[in-house]
Amino acid sequence: MALLKLAALGALGYVGYKAWEKNKASDQAAFANGQAGDENFAQVRDSGPQAMADPPKRGWTKPDEESDESFPASDPPANY
Repeated sequence: MALLKLAALGALGYVGYKAWEKNKASDQAAFANGQAGDENFAQVRDSGPQAMADPPKRGWTKPDEESDESFPASDPPANY
């Protein structure tokens, strides 16, 4: 009986691990679907509202776009 309980517990753990592993890749908060992955070492998303996980609540202005495009750089856009 103990062996049957141990096998059931092992099967439950395996199913839980597979479910966690499947949902693990979708935990990227800032990235749109398909944006982040193992090949993206720096974990910097592409620029633009289409690469965002949540759509912007208002339309983007030119300074918004230029600021987003220059993100990893330390300098803001020249016409900001």
